[in-house]
Amino acid sequence: MADRILVHRIAVYAYHGLLEEEARLGQRFYISLDAGLELGAAGRSDAVDQTVSYADLTEIAVGIATGRRFALIEALAEAIAEACLGRFSRLQSITVRVDKPSAPVPAVIDGVSIEITRARAVP
Repeated sequence: MADRILVHRIAVYAYHGLLEEEARLGQRFYISLDAGLELGAAGRSDAVDQTVSYADLTEIAVGIATGRRFALIEALAEAIAEACLGRFSRLQSITVRVDKPSAPVPAVIDGVSIEITRARAVP
């Protein structure tokens, strides 16, 4: 699928992580979405009902990231991907990237990230 909707670095403050301090203090996370779908009909018709709203994709990501706690950012990404594919039948695939810039590791780093891609099952 060549057509994509990209949402870059949605900033959220949340309480994900394995450590007690992460659950208590929280930290900033960035979530990026890359949604694969056919956009030709939307481009030709200029009709929003022929696409998926990037505002709706963002709302799902923010709601999941701030609505519950995950020990692993892998689980956060999986929940976002599952929710997006479940809500929007037009989506063929979704890539979710979660950046954790303040990850507690014993080195000076810019952060850690995970990225997953999930696709709709083809019958």
